[in-house]
Amino acid sequence: MTLPSIIDLLKWLETTPLAAFVSQSPWGFPAMLTLHLVAVAVVAGMIAVVDLRLLGLASTNTAVTDLCREALPWTWGAFLVSALTGVVLFAAQPVKYFENHAFRMKLLLMVLAGINMLAFHFIIYRRVAAWDRNTAVPLAGKLAGGISLLAWIAVVAYGRWTAYFML
Repeated sequence: MTLPSIIDLLKWLETTPLAAFVSQSPWGFPAMLTLHLVAVAVVAGMIAVVDLRLLGLASTNTAVTDLCREALPWTWGAFLVSALTGVVLFAAQPVKYFENHAFRMKLLLMVLAGINMLAFHFIIYRRVAAWDRNTAVPLAGKLAGGISLLAWIAVVAYGRWTAYFML
């Protein structure tokens, strides 16, 4: 017995009823793409608000903890919608997405952004009480904000470029 290759699995995924509906329906793909893009805009926007605060470029009169408390529920909710719609879009043409350089870069940058977020929340943010209000954000916080902002700008750019590199 031989194990199926990743391409075999992707070809199977492409034949599932949901994938067939999205790829063959006149409105399935556009509807999923619209939901995906709106959700990505909310994710990137909410993250940008926090990142710009960390960089000292916006919302400097707002405590970092208050801003995070307000932004994170929206960010996670929109991220869930974008991830679910992204999986559905991927299922419609999985082999083409798998072979797409821009799509792979988008995923890699999302992993980088996720690692950066984990480092921020579990290392840097633990000492937020010392710099939450009326104090400059430490260099590590600014660096995390800068990396996050650049990573998410690149995620959005590579997401757009994905369509132009479909085989």
